[in-house]
Amino acid sequence: MSGKTETGPGPFGVEVLSARDVPLGGPRAMTVRRTLPQRARTLIGAWCFADHYGPDDVAESGGMDVAPHPHIGLQTVSWLFGGEIEHRDSLGSHALVRPGELNLMTGGRGISHSEVSTARTTLLHGVQLWVALPGEHRDAARDFQHYAPGTVRLDGADVRVFLGSLAGETSPVRTFTPLLGAELLLDPGATVTLATDPAFEHGLLVDEGEVRLSDTLLHPAELGYTAPGSTALTLTNTSDAPARTVLLGGPPFEEEIVMWWNFVARTDEEIRRAREDWAAASDRFGEVTGYPGTRLPAPELPATPLKPRGRVR
Repeated sequence: MSGKTETGPGPFGVEVLSARDVPLGGPRAMTVRRTLPQRARTLIGAWCFADHYGPDDVAESGGMDVAPHPHIGLQTVSWLFGGEIEHRDSLGSHALVRPGELNLMTGGRGISHSEVSTARTTLLHGVQLWVALPGEHRDAARDFQHYAPGTVRLDGADVRVFLGSLAGETSPVRTFTPLLGAELLLDPGATVTLATDPAFEHGLLVDEGEVRLSDTLLHPAELGYTAPGSTALTLTNTSDAPARTVLLGGPPFEEEIVMWWNFVARTDEEIRRAREDWAAASDRFGEVTGYPGTRLPAPELPATPLKPRGRVR
């Protein structure tokens, strides 16, 4: 579903991106709401992928069970609002993703991992985000980082900064381009103005409640985009309950990328080579140990070459 544009701050106003439902994880798929990428917009800064899910009753949905699968050319960001996910990767990392704690995995030349909600999870709720690596770092070594940010109390909101800097807080997590990632929990009826870097474009994803970004009202599962140029963003919770949002940002990512399945590359040839390597169980992606099942097979590639896409100007 394509976005719609409404009047707001900056030269292009606030662009409202609506989510589409997508099955995640193969034969035991759960449904997620995807706002990036889409035809209206491929990137926000280096953020190239945003899935939003829950709150899901695991007794009904079956929870998350994503078998080992590969990645190239990106960093994955896992951030939960509720529940718990067990992460295993071919670097040897074995970690739990919990609410308010960041797990960031770098899969440059190649990595594989699995994600499974734990037995004690009753409700599963969160976001899965990807960051495109710049060309000079797209073959970076495998890496895994964990960080539990503190809560910054503003007048009207609680803020957790998991990447970059906001509200006087800076995350120590390493990225390959400047980025912003933060969870904001707004009090009922509160208005909050945040100082922002004018070199950044931003995306505000609404999880719960209804939030006005400048003069544009955003509903749950919608993402509001603002172009570079603004030195501040004003958010208003128009509901009589707390509203939760995730704010993403970064300077415009000027490189064109090719995205297919779990891969971010620059050319069709790179994608096809990565798929062949995964199908051949190449050492490129390593091995995930401890997952009770087989790895995900790669889907078939289209017959026509994959075309690169860049940011919308």
